[in-house]
Amino acid sequence: MERRLLKRPKAYYDSVTLMRISSEAKRVPNVLQVAVVMATEMNRAILEDTGFAPAEFADMGPNDLVIGLVAETTEALDDALARVDELLGAIGKGSDQRSEERVQTLEGALERMEGANLAIVSTPGAFAAREAMKALKNGLHVMIFSDNVPLEKEVALKQEAKRLGRLVMGPDCGTAMIHGVPLGFVNVVRRGTVGMVAASGTGLQEVAVLIHHLGGGISHAIGTGGRDLSDEVGGITMLQGIDMLEHDPDTEIITLVSKPPAPATMQRLLERVRQLTKPCIIGFLGASAEVVEQARAEGLRVATTLEETARMTLEQPLTPLPDEAEEVEAAVAAELARYPKGLNPGTYVRGLYSGGTLCHESYLTLDSMLSGVYSNLAKKAPYKLEDPTVSPGHILIDMGDDFFTQNKPHPMIDPGYRLDRLRAEALDPETAVILLDVVLGYGSHADPGGAVAEEVAKLRAELASVGRHVAFVASVTGTEEDPQPRSAQLAKLEAAGVTLLSTNYRAARVAGLIIESLKGVQA
Repeated sequence: MERRLLKRPKAYYDSVTLMRISSEAKRVPNVLQVAVVMATEMNRAILEDTGFAPAEFADMGPNDLVIGLVAETTEALDDALARVDELLGAIGKGSDQRSEERVQTLEGALERMEGANLAIVSTPGAFAAREAMKALKNGLHVMIFSDNVPLEKEVALKQEAKRLGRLVMGPDCGTAMIHGVPLGFVNVVRRGTVGMVAASGTGLQEVAVLIHHLGGGISHAIGTGGRDLSDEVGGITMLQGIDMLEHDPDTEIITLVSKPPAPATMQRLLERVRQLTKPCIIGFLGASAEVVEQARAEGLRVATTLEETARMTLEQPLTPLPDEAEEVEAAVAAELARYPKGLNPGTYVRGLYSGGTLCHESYLTLDSMLSGVYSNLAKKAPYKLEDPTVSPGHILIDMGDDFFTQNKPHPMIDPGYRLDRLRAEALDPETAVILLDVVLGYGSHADPGGAVAEEVAKLRAELASVGRHVAFVASVTGTEEDPQPRSAQLAKLEAAGVTLLSTNYRAARVAGLIIESLKGVQA
């Protein structure tokens, strides 16, 4: 094993860029570890964990770049370093981050951007609340991308924002669109008359994209952050968002998307919806049958899947989706025909998701079809995975969870560690189906479908060489107008042998039906 550490003083790059470079360079053959980081205290600890002695970077500071490499051979070290330099050089050809003039304070930014009314906070969680409060005091609405913000500080921020007549989206709000301006992870959808408020990022994306495919459009999409609908927070941002959309002249229909709110907050939201003068569709994934039935009995429009939420929003779609029964039946039949006769086809579905709400929807779908579905999103033992690296049976894993993203980019940004897990699960002889999401749009990887397709093509060839077949089933959340045009992404995935469905819900249904059919064959 060979190690090498290089220091580049006064060479600043942002952390997401360096995470991407580290992950890409690690894919060089025979390379074991790559850490391309700024020499902050936390990153020094990462280098120590990789096996480098603290003395090697003792003279470095947070504005200095450190490259730590571990490989099997000296040649592999050289190749990895060349790849790092190539990627760093590509950044320099665009906008040289090291020579940019940087504003150091909020006040300085406001001086340069007269008329600004929104601040996006993306700092470590320990500092995010302070910066958000400062923005509120300076007359700004706030979107907090940061996570790990203490709950009591979120409550204080949102109460102050409400008092001031401003909005706090977040913490942990990764998706919003205001007046057509994308904030965070967002797809390019047409403008229209549907206003959305969502406590989930990929849930918002999936519904907005489906509304787009059905011929509708979005006026505004307000993110709240995942904890907003807890009873501790009380739905402050969602209630504010509903009020704003009710008084917005460009919005004719209001659509809500979330996992089920806590009981008291649920009642507060339903009471507010009852008072609305505009139509409202409630998409609370996983709400109890009792709550759904009661709300529907009162005349409220409640959906139980993301697809149903989009369909209910547009009662008369201009461009209907393919018929669900026909599409699902054809996909299941095509995959079943590919399993070799007389050989063990595997037993389990393994779902690996970049989107938390997409994973949640698939978990709810499969949990109603199959017995023993494990997930890091499950609420209770024994099916809540405390160690999401283990696959005890059917699994649905949100790989954007904090467990996986500590010091790593989100899998929507960098698919590397999801692809590693994809390979491991596909080569497990107990795996019958791999279930995936592919999310396009601003903020996402430049070619997410292509990255998946490349790995799937290799795996299908390896599996075929030993007489095995694994079904790779996926849906693509995106539009033709996204930076990664949807048609090109679909073409790459189809060419690699991925079975594609129109929606995330349908993909999960197909996976469950394949497993049920294989059980019948094995019996």
